[in-house]
Parts: sequence; C-alpha cells; structure tokens
Amino acid sequence: MSTANRTFDVIVVGGGLAGLSSAIHLSKANLSVLVIEKNSFPKHKVCGEYISNEVLPYLDFLDIDVFKLGAKKIDKFQLSTTKSKLISTALPLGGFGISRFCLDNALAKRGLQSGAEILQDSVEDIQFSNDVFSVVTKSDKQFEAKIVIGAYGKRSNLDIKLKRQFIKSKSPYLAVKTHVKGSFPEDVVALHNFEGGYCGVSKVENDSINLCYITNFNSFKTYKDIDEFQQKVLYKNTFLKDIFTNSSPVFKEPLTISQISFDSKKPIENHIIMCGDTAALIHPLSGNGMSMAIRSAQIASTLIINYFNSENLDRETLEKKYLRAWNTAFKLRLKTGHIIADLFNQPKLSEVLMQGLKWFPGILPYIIKRTHGKVMKAE
Repeated sequence: MSTANRTFDVIVVGGGLAGLSSAIHLSKANLSVLVIEKNSFPKHKVCGEYISNEVLPYLDFLDIDVFKLGAKKIDKFQLSTTKSKLISTALPLGGFGISRFCLDNALAKRGLQSGAEILQDSVEDIQFSNDVFSVVTKSDKQFEAKIVIGAYGKRSNLDIKLKRQFIKSKSPYLAVKTHVKGSFPEDVVALHNFEGGYCGVSKVENDSINLCYITNFNSFKTYKDIDEFQQKVLYKNTFLKDIFTNSSPVFKEPLTISQISFDSKKPIENHIIMCGDTAALIHPLSGNGMSMAIRSAQIASTLIINYFNSENLDRETLEKKYLRAWNTAFKLRLKTGHIIADLFNQPKLSEVLMQGLKWFPGILPYIIKRTHGKVMKAE
C-alpha cells in the first residue's frame, strides 16, 4: 500500500448537511478535517427543504444565519388525503424553508473559513487497520485519519464495499423534486397525498416553491414520463393540481433519485461513524430529515471532540456513546415515521384517519412532536 498523501484528525466522506456541519464544528475545535465530496458547490439536491427550528441554536453556533440567506419562516402545516380532504394545524415548534443549493453552499464556505479542507473527489474505499483509517479516492489519492464520518447520503457504492445489509435489497421508491414560481403561503409547509405517494410543498429563498414527491417506482414506470404521471396521478389531488398547473418551472428538468431505502441501517459500520441519511432515512411524510442530519452531526462532533481531548475515552467507548445518543435522538422518530407512512399508504384507512384528526385536532400536533426533536442547545 502506498504512503498516504496526508493525515488528518477526521475525514468526512460527503459534503451535505451532516458532513459540512461536522466539518465546521470539528474545525472550530482545532481538529484537522478533510471533507471529500464528489460534487461541486452549489448544487440542487432531491430534498424536501423544510427544516425544524430545533436546529437554529446549533446553526447559530456554526455561524450560519439562515434568515440572512433568505429562509422562509414556517409555522403552519397542511395535510391532505388522496381524495383532497384537508386538515391544517400550527407547527408546535415551527421551522423554515431553504434550498439545499443555498444552505449547502453556505455551510461549505463556512467550513473553509473554519479551517476545514474540501476535496472534490469520490471515495472508492475505506480500510481500518491498527486503529487508523485509510481512505482511497477515485483520483488515486490516499489519506489517513483517526476518525472517519460517513455522510455520503442515501446510498453509495461504498455501502456495497462495506457490505451494509440494507444495500442488498432493492428499494421500490423514486423521488422527484423541482422548483416553481407561483402562489403559495410562505409560512406553510404542506404534505399532499396521492395514490402511491405524497408530495411536500414549501417556499424557499427567492420565493421559489419547492415541490418534492416520492412514489412507488413500479407505479411510476407505467407512464411514459414525469408529466404524464403528474397529470394522471398527482392531479387527482386537487391541491396538487392547483399548485402544478398554476405555476411556472424554475428548473429546466425535474431532479430524480431512485432506489430510496427506508430499511434500517447501522449508525456505525466498520468503526465509521454514520450521520444523516447515511445512518438512517426517515420517511418524507414525517418531513424532518434535514433537521435529523444536522442534529446527528452535532451529536457525532461533540463526542469526537471529547474523544480527542480525553485520555480516558477510547474508540469502543466513543462508538457506544454515539450509538446510545443516536438511538435516544432518532429511534422514536424513525419508528413513528414508518407507522405514519404505512397508514397513509392505505387510502381508505387514511381517509378514516383524517376524519379522526378533524374530530380530535390535538392529535396532529402530538404526532408532529413525535417526529421532531426539542430545540438543540448550541455547543
């Protein structure tokens, strides 16, 4: 094996919300950090682009002011069934809408200012031996680090190399995301169900409306293209029809991503600390994956800093602490998300549930709280 190009305290594989937040946090603690990200910044990503206010204190700690970036304050939630029955409620904690194009770019700039290095490349392999990681990239660079954070997203060839269990099963889900210009309240995040899926709607910076939906690929492929699928399936929900038909596209073409898996993942694999979607993917119906990614970065970074600063904290203890903290923060959210998705995947049952929510309006805010965390204390 060739000699490593350079050695770092921490290598972060993936420059999304979790990876970049970790890079800033760790760099602020004077650790040497390398982020390896295959894409350049800025870049749009398939994402719901609504974030719970629970992360605001932590983003402030990272020196990120989302409202200066143009984020929209959101305090209302709307939910509709496939038959266009609508229920509205106040969001217990509130949130904001901001695009990944904008937020990822701001985090990357802040990471560089904090002292982290960002390399545009793809990671081909990660090996762990003698308590040190060796990371090899597509351009044949090799780096070493004491700690590696996996924050490379929903699925990757790395998952195959690491022999992760979830990657062995094909997933039937496809997601589509676009930005449009039109009329939609900037203080609302909506979740509109259609047969075989659901679509999130919220405003982001520059008054664009983010439309992001997930559906079963087997149902989708029976139509000739995205337009036909939307017209014949999504438009059966009158709220979605109104939004799509009375708006103009910002993107030339919608973005898509397939093989989305909601199967369980392990937050630690081969001693790599997994964050964000790499550790777990919550159903978009719960609408809080971006907050979870940022929160997981905070948990991991805090423990990693303690690991480097404490002579009594070994790797095994670090991993146990992370797994315990991760489960405390997210296990209930993920379980609730699965239950909600399963219920709304049954149209007749979802109509009955919606009627129950109208009779007992206090239930919906309670469900929302179970998929959101408490306000995160800044480190």
